[in-house]
Amino acid sequence: MNDTTSTDPVSISRRKPSRVPRRLRGHLSLDDFERSARRLLPKSIFGYVSGGVETDASLRANRAAFGHIGLQPRILQDVSQRSLETRLFDQSYPVPFGVAPMGFSALAAFDGDVVLARGAASAGSFAICSAASLTPLERVAREGGSRWFQAYIPGNMARIEPLLKRVSAAGFDHLVVTGDVPVAGNRENNARNGFDAPFRITPQLVWQGITHPRWTLGTLGREIAMRGMPHFENMEAIQGPPLFSRDLVRSTIERDRLCWEDIRRIRDLWSGRLIVKGVLHPDDARMARTLGCDGVIVSNHGGRQLDTAVSPLQVLPSIREAVPEMPVMFDSGIRRGTDVLKAIMLGADFVFVGRPFLYAAATHGEDGVRHVAALLREEVDRDMALLGITAPLQMREAAELSLPR
Repeated sequence: MNDTTSTDPVSISRRKPSRVPRRLRGHLSLDDFERSARRLLPKSIFGYVSGGVETDASLRANRAAFGHIGLQPRILQDVSQRSLETRLFDQSYPVPFGVAPMGFSALAAFDGDVVLARGAASAGSFAICSAASLTPLERVAREGGSRWFQAYIPGNMARIEPLLKRVSAAGFDHLVVTGDVPVAGNRENNARNGFDAPFRITPQLVWQGITHPRWTLGTLGREIAMRGMPHFENMEAIQGPPLFSRDLVRSTIERDRLCWEDIRRIRDLWSGRLIVKGVLHPDDARMARTLGCDGVIVSNHGGRQLDTAVSPLQVLPSIREAVPEMPVMFDSGIRRGTDVLKAIMLGADFVFVGRPFLYAAATHGEDGVRHVAALLREEVDRDMALLGITAPLQMREAAELSLPR
């Protein structure tokens, strides 16, 4: 047969023009960016992003939970009119996923917080700005268009009110209160890899910088040259300590004092949407609803707080049942389109993806973030067709088709 008339899929793919930049064509899945980031980043920085706590049991369980659910497709369904459009609160998005909040993004990727926000926006979605960011939240709102802010709220009302005023004045209208960090998790891998906050110059860090010149010059050096020494910017209403310090200790801002009564007061002060993140128990979801919160994010902090904590996917159905009328969002462990659909099937209205987006920002900037979003969108769309559905929420109707392995 003449090659020019071949209908072989491989031949067709070779003839189709590619819109993907050449330097990204080898990245075919979200996991591919992790491998690239491992080569680029110093061990301390990569370990901070990739690691969990103690034995990494929760980190592994988050991924394993998705593998315990099989999908049973229906065939010969008309799936030609597929749409990934998803409504969350009062807005529709062309995809059912966004970018989770991640601290120190600007340390892994040059201008990481703004890059993540811009990349997410170009995909029609959004990124949540982290309180542990090294970029002032005002810049993330102004230059990245971010409107969701994740806060580590001080357990002190005299410090809470000024922070809320600052966040509101910057233009954020969605406040995500992180509830699962009364104290910092035991991240032993950080100590072993030389990661500390604030940073202290050690021979270990110096050697990592020398052996990773692309990151040292292109990320850290470029950041310092353009904007000066990074600081902890968004923990409170005022700027925090610098990234590098000999004697300053990163403030825990009395998070162990934060309680549901503070959420009640925040609800009185905050006029925008109020979301509580870190929910793993149905009673906590009910309490959030009772106090007037607008939504919850089911999450175990990506396996970075309590080791051996239940995986969010495991408890998602019971939380959905507890607050059936409330927007329920999900993060922790999503790497594939089928993961997105499984979370929606079990009760999530919207999901967030973290590490893969940051790896992509670190290795390929905003182009990388857009490529990750495109890969995930294509996977969800393809998986919907293969399952015989035309909209993500139809997964709820097919919930009985999930088969434990």
